[in-house]
Amino acid sequence: MDFHALSPFGVEINSVSITALQDADIDPLKHALAANGFVVFRQQSANDADFVRFLDRLGHLTFTIGETPVSHQPNLNIVSNIGRTTPPRSVFHTDTSYIAHPPAYTALRAVTIPTAGGGTLFSDQYRAYDTLPRSVTAQLADAQVLHVVSGLTLPEGETQSWHPLFQRHPLSGRLALFLSTPARCQAISGIAPAQAGRIIRLLYQHSIRPYRWYRHQWQPDDIIVWDNRCTMHRADHSAVIGDRVLHRGLVLSR
Repeated sequence: MDFHALSPFGVEINSVSITALQDADIDPLKHALAANGFVVFRQQSANDADFVRFLDRLGHLTFTIGETPVSHQPNLNIVSNIGRTTPPRSVFHTDTSYIAHPPAYTALRAVTIPTAGGGTLFSDQYRAYDTLPRSVTAQLADAQVLHVVSGLTLPEGETQSWHPLFQRHPLSGRLALFLSTPARCQAISGIAPAQAGRIIRLLYQHSIRPYRWYRHQWQPDDIIVWDNRCTMHRADHSAVIGDRVLHRGLVLSR
């Protein structure tokens, strides 16, 4: 695979179909995700069945309770603005971080691309950690954050879980700041609630400074895969013209 660096982070692949990947390609792909945060596959003629087979090679597919499944591929869910009178709301977040074992990878396949707008933003959480003052990383080195569900109605399953504030990626060995939107980060171990809330808000704002963003402008037949352990992301629903439909898959690491 021929990876091309993006700015300020991430990589792109233009010459490989996900349907043509060999078993020997999967490990390098995982390491590319661990090192760079996300991989963009351009010009993919893959359908949903191909997409699911590809994701299954990365790990075990999982599904977020409360999302709308794709009718013919229930392991995928639909991300769409069709039929909405107001744009969806999106802030930087980490997918399904309120469970004990969150998905390692999230992937989106472009189904319908709007005429304008509708990009997806990514923030580098390695860089977020690396640019924290050393006094902060030392003080919070062993801190755990309580992640809780929001925005979904869950009739069953996990609704909250503790995770280290600073997580070492098992493949890259690098430390990343592991947060989600402050609405989903409700406490820090050993710190009073009011102070914890302030720390979370400050760290969150630090982690999503615009100079760390990569803005993905969708093209027909794009597939993008990102590593939730070292990125945060959000959709940009401002100034969208036309329908925006993506199919999403979540993958637990093996």
